[in-house]
Amino acid sequence: MTHRTRPPLAQWHAVILHREHPLVDALRRQLELLQIRVTVSWPHLDEAQASADVVFFDADMGHDGQFPWPRGFAPMPIIALIGSEAPGRIEWALDQGSNAHLLKPIGSTGAYSALLIAAHAYQQVRAQADDIRVLEDRLRQRPIVVRAILHLLQNEGGGEAAAWKRLRSVAMDWGMTIEDAAEAICRNDKRTRSGA
Repeated sequence: MTHRTRPPLAQWHAVILHREHPLVDALRRQLELLQIRVTVSWPHLDEAQASADVVFFDADMGHDGQFPWPRGFAPMPIIALIGSEAPGRIEWALDQGSNAHLLKPIGSTGAYSALLIAAHAYQQVRAQADDIRVLEDRLRQRPIVVRAILHLLQNEGGGEAAAWKRLRSVAMDWGMTIEDAAEAICRNDKRTRSGA
């Protein structure tokens, strides 16, 4: 079993994006017991509140344009407050990128587990997005790797395996990825050919 680092909730700022209602008061009490600073906003989240550490939002009365970021790209964990199990409302909450949910009516518990689940889910989504970005960058750089291999084949002789070995060695020596080393080799080759 792996040990997860719990987020420092006592330093967090939460925004509750919900009209004034007794459930907002109940949620605020739970969050304040966790020493989380709370702001309530309705009908939309403004730019200043977009730096919050977590946002709880009303999935029942929510609407497009409430958030100052593109749909599904929240810069923090977001938690849906769900009272209606209408498929369209749940689908809308999921489209916003909800990382967890709390069922209405809000009682005296639930916020802590929703916060931990949302923080974990958000970190996983971010890590996956970072991995995808790295893979896309590597894929984009593949033609450069091919050019570097061809350069090494033409200038250093040997076969394809030797060129690959040389490229890996250069990358290790220079402390960079194979793709970055290939780009540097191609850049140096271009300068040499242009007489720079």
